[in-house]
Order: sequence, then structure tokens, then C-alpha cells
Amino acid sequence: MPKTILITGATDGIGLLTAKTLAAEGHQVLLHGRSADKLEAAAAEVGGNPETYRADLSDLSAAASFAEEVRARHDRLDVMINNAGVLKAPQTRTEAGLDLRFVVNTLAPYVLTQELLPILAKDGRVVNLSSAAQAPVDLAALRGERSLGDMDAYAQSKLAITIWTQELARAHPEGPVFVAVNPGSLLASKMVKEGFGVAGNDLSIGADILTRAALSEEFAGASGRYFDNDSGRFAPPNGATSDPDHVAEVMAAIRALTDTAAGTAR
Repeated sequence: MPKTILITGATDGIGLLTAKTLAAEGHQVLLHGRSADKLEAAAAEVGGNPETYRADLSDLSAAASFAEEVRARHDRLDVMINNAGVLKAPQTRTEAGLDLRFVVNTLAPYVLTQELLPILAKDGRVVNLSSAAQAPVDLAALRGERSLGDMDAYAQSKLAITIWTQELARAHPEGPVFVAVNPGSLLASKMVKEGFGVAGNDLSIGADILTRAALSEEFAGASGRYFDNDSGRFAPPNGATSDPDHVAEVMAAIRALTDTAAGTAR
């Protein structure tokens, strides 16, 4: 049965290839991107006249407005894949004074997910892009009070999204399924080319696991778990995800930052 699937960061890389794969299987794909031109090109490449949504996820109120737009057009969403991410940027501080990596990689997907939970099917999935790079979160940096280097901010933002994945799974035992996925290290994405200067591995490695996470029975009972595609199995994430004090502090900071920033759009 065809599913309705939202993919953020769907105009290039793993997001675009995953969208093409899912659309080819007959699913209704909702494409998100930042650039109108890139969205138009992506829609043409995906085919089948997919819906497109333009939003700058460095702005949390824009993320909330994006969710409103989806809710206005749909009363049911089967899968959301929080794929959009950033490692390097010319300006790493947002207009709100937060670190761009934490906003795009952790906070915006949290806002989007919370705002779309009312229409997410109980047997649906939320697939969050994590990474093999995970590090304990510097709470001052998360709150915008301290600056970090690119890889430190990226690794901490990926631990933070892994933390909220497991916490939302605990809060919603009846569903949907929340899973965090490392799609594979050093895949041939724009982020890898810009960040590491290497061509990278076949993008289909990442698209294949995101498709499996979205639809396969293998992930149906995996809520709150982390899948490491480098090892091809469910695995323990960074140990900080099991530190109750760290988890509580990170979740408190995420809630405070998203409630303040996204509230005006609700």
C-alpha cells in the first residue's frame, strides 16, 4: 500500500536518491529543500509530480510553519525522514544567535517532528539521520553561549538527535517508531566532499538503509534504537546516550530552545 513520506534535505545527495527510490516504488513523496530552483530540479528528477516544500531549517519558526503547511495539505503522514543536515557553512551562527549545526541537525527536526506528530500514523516511522560521529553535548554550545569547531558541533548535534530519538520513543510507546540511523560514513554527498575533500562512497548505501528504515519489517519493532550502517546492524550509540543526567540536561535544553523559538509560529 502506498505511503505518504516526507523527506527533508531532499534536493541532493542521500535525500534525493532516497526520494527517487521511494517514488519509483509508488509512494507519495513530499520533498523539502531550501532553494526553489533546486526543489524544482529535484521534483523533475524524482518524477510523478511530487509535492515540494521550501523552508530554511536554520530558522525554527520556519520549521514550525513548514509543519503547518504539511498539516494543511495532509491528515495523515506515514513516514518522515529527517535527513537535512549541515557540517560546514560560511556563517555558523544563526540570526537567533545559535550554532547552525545544532539548529539544522537537532532542533529543527525536533520542532518538525513534534508539530507533525498529530498526523503521524501510529504504525508510521520517524527516521532521524545520526552519524558514526557522536560526542557528548556541550550544553553551553547547544544554547549558543559558546562556539565550536565544525566537527565538534556536528558530532554533538548528532548525539543530540540520537538522544531525542530515544526519548520520544519512550514518550510514545504506542507509536510511531522513532529510529536513529547512521547511513554510512563518508558517502559521496556534498557535505562529505566539502567537509573532507574526498569523493566518498556510493550514495546508494545510504539511500538503501533509509528506505529499509522507513518501510521494512526489520525496523517495525526498533523504536528508540540506533542502526549503524557501517557495521550493518543495530548497535549501541555513544555511551552518553545512556547517562541519565546528560540525557535530561540535553532534553531540557532542546525543549527550552524549541519552545521559545518555534512558539510564535504555532
